[in-house]
Amino acid sequence: MEETSTGAVTLTTERLILRAPRESDIDAVFAACQDPEIQRWTVVPSPYRREDAEFFVRDLAIDGWRTGANRIWCVFERESGALVGSQGLVLRPQDPGCAEIGWWAVKEFRGRGYTTEAARAVSRFGLRELGLRRLEWMAYVGNEGSRAVAGKAGYRFEGTLRSYAEQRGVFHDSWIASLLPSDLG
Repeated sequence: MEETSTGAVTLTTERLILRAPRESDIDAVFAACQDPEIQRWTVVPSPYRREDAEFFVRDLAIDGWRTGANRIWCVFERESGALVGSQGLVLRPQDPGCAEIGWWAVKEFRGRGYTTEAARAVSRFGLRELGLRRLEWMAYVGNEGSRAVAGKAGYRFEGTLRSYAEQRGVFHDSWIASLLPSDLG
């Protein structure tokens, strides 16, 4: 794990490098977020414009690391250097010991275990390095891919929150699962 002057932390796993987004990532983020499945299951804007990728990199990620409000990583395959997804932790001011984890995966890299590998690294960082007492994963009901990743990463399913999460003006039922420090083993 290495830290930059902005406070951003780089994590490495066997197959991946997770680092804060950079200007040079804007085109890859823009291309990835054209995927209808990412737009369907996340809160990224739809349609997703280049300006949205610029905001994600220049504002949301940088400000998040600087203020500590959230941590966003772009996830890269070590071997090729290709963008395979994104991971994030959003801290809650009303509950400083808790954060929500989220992710999206580039279509071409799904099904290889990369998102699970990255989620485990981010979860360990949140629970061990940030000292959080609880991580929560939430997804709209029906997002089976994200649910599978959460389960493989050790998150314990807790239930369904009815009409809970808002996406572009519509409230959806959402699944919730958690991971505690004691779950890491």
